[in-house]
This record gives sequence, structure tokens and C-alpha cells, in this order.
Amino acid sequence: MFLGGFLVFIFICLALDLGVFNKQIHEVSLKESLITSMIWIALALIFFVFLQHFGHWIHHIETMDDLMAINTKHKHGLTFNSEADFLTNLKLYRKQIALEFITGYAIEKTLSIDNIFVILMIFTSFCVDKKDYHRVLFWGIIGAIVMRFLFIFSLSALIHQFEWILAVFGVFLVFTAVKMYANRNEKEEMSVEHHPVVKFVSKHFRVTPDFVGHKFFVKIKTKHYITPLFVVLVIIEISDVIFAVDSVPAIFSITHDSYIVFFSNIFAIIGLRALFFLLSSIVSLFRFLKTGISVLLAFIGIKMLLEIVFSVSIGTEASLIFILATLVICIVLSLMIPQKEPQ
Repeated sequence: MFLGGFLVFIFICLALDLGVFNKQIHEVSLKESLITSMIWIALALIFFVFLQHFGHWIHHIETMDDLMAINTKHKHGLTFNSEADFLTNLKLYRKQIALEFITGYAIEKTLSIDNIFVILMIFTSFCVDKKDYHRVLFWGIIGAIVMRFLFIFSLSALIHQFEWILAVFGVFLVFTAVKMYANRNEKEEMSVEHHPVVKFVSKHFRVTPDFVGHKFFVKIKTKHYITPLFVVLVIIEISDVIFAVDSVPAIFSITHDSYIVFFSNIFAIIGLRALFFLLSSIVSLFRFLKTGISVLLAFIGIKMLLEIVFSVSIGTEASLIFILATLVICIVLSLMIPQKEPQ
């Protein structure tokens, strides 16, 4: 019931975004993207406060037995005071899941910066008009919400059945971190003609040779065609699925509650479009961001391995402090030590 209400709320927000505030196709300005980013971040913070007061609504906790069962099932690691009343222990639980949510949100938000690099490269490689960025990203986010829902709850079922799978993801995240750090200074490029999605679509569907305004599909005479803009959308959706393989397990290192993982993911995703427009023009200034993201991935991977292999737990508060400190240090160093222009 709570999940259904949450999804309705999210889709109403997205409908207002597309149907009211962005009715006309236009190039999103830096000021507009800044305001939109602040709105989405404010909504996430409001939800954080909501969890602190009404977080027990998620799992319909009404008794002390319900509370203890949920704490055990989702491994929140809380120790309840047997002498305290139910409301006192419930307050402790709500505080914990709110902290897990905001930490997961911070992880997803930080890791999504790397996704922005990829999306920008896709738009540039396909020479997409900047006016169409918003439309592609909007429908990309709709698809991402559906894919994240399926991925998160499927992975949650696997983790509850086979907890050791988190160790596998931990090794994968450390490997990804090392690879990202090694390639941090390499310029990523995309060959449009040789891209596997382009080859597949061209082989099995009718594709117009050029963009047709902001349309994804067109009818020419009696035949239906897809446009290159739709191909771009498909590539972005696939890149998000690949990105989720890193980011979703990273949040499961903070909480085993699939609802909290999903909520933190969705709030970060719906703000991705605004963050893209905000950072796309200035992302090159933050030269140490890739280094910071690789450090963050390594930290999360090691955290997973310590918990699963050695039963050593790093607290949620400590994780949140480390994440925020890493991000701030990378931004400050980028501003203090700008990249030298080649002679």
C-alpha cells in the first residue's frame, strides 16, 4: 500500500514536470537546472524527515513483535531497550531507516555523476540537439524507474536467500573502482556506426537516416519508422542498467531493506535529469570527481567484504560521513588544482 502511494506520488511529480513546467521544447538553462535540482533535493530531504516521523508505515509496524521481526529480517542491527516503551524503540527504528535512506541517496547521487559523463558522451556522439535532451532524459527516467523496481526487488530476494552474493558484488565493486581509477584520465569515445545497439536496430527495424524533430516514431507513407532519437533513448536505458549493477548493490551495503534501497534510488534518479543539465557544462572543471567515485566504490566494496567475510560492520553514520567527505574533498581539490591547458 505504501509503495503504491509512493509510486503514484513520483509519477505525479514527473507528469507535472513534463506536462506543466516543461510543456514547450527548449534548451534547459543553467539557472533552470539549478532550481529544478534544488527542488528534487528538497523533496528527498522532506522524505528523510517523513521517515523520521512515520517510517514505521512502510512495513505496517504496530507492535513490539512487528518491530523486532522487521529489525531481524532487514538486519538493521538495532538493539532495543527492553525497559523502554514501544514508542521509544520505534523512534530509534525510524531514525535508523531515515539515516539509511539519506546515506543510500548520497551514494546514488554521487555515483550518478559518472552516469552523466556517459549520457553526455552519447548525446555528443549522436549529435542530438540540446533542445531534445530533456525529452530523451524524461522518458529515460521513466524506463529507469521500471527497471530499478524489477532489479532491486529481484536482487533483494536473492540476498535474503544467499547473503554471500554481497561478497561477490563487493569484489566486483573493488575491481570496478581499480579499473575506473586506472582509466580516470582517458577520454571516453563512442563509435556510432559500430555500436551494437545501432547495428541491432538497423538490422531488425526501419530507421530514418536523420532526426525528425523531437519524435521517436514517424509514419512515412504506409510504413512506420523509428528515429535516431529513439535509438539514443534505448542506448541510455541500457547504460542505466549497466550503471545499476554498480549502484544498487552499493546501497545494499548500507541497508538490506529493499524499500529503502528503492526509495533512495528513485529520488536520485528523478533528480538525474536536472543534475545532468547542471553539471554537463561545468563537469570538466571537476577533474578529481572520477578519482573520488573510484574511492567511493572501493570503500563500499571493502565494506561489503568486511561484513560478509569477517563480520566487521562499518556504521551507517560513519559511511555517510566518509561519502560526503570524499565528495567535498574532490570538489575542493578540483577547484584548487585546476587541470593545466596543453601548450
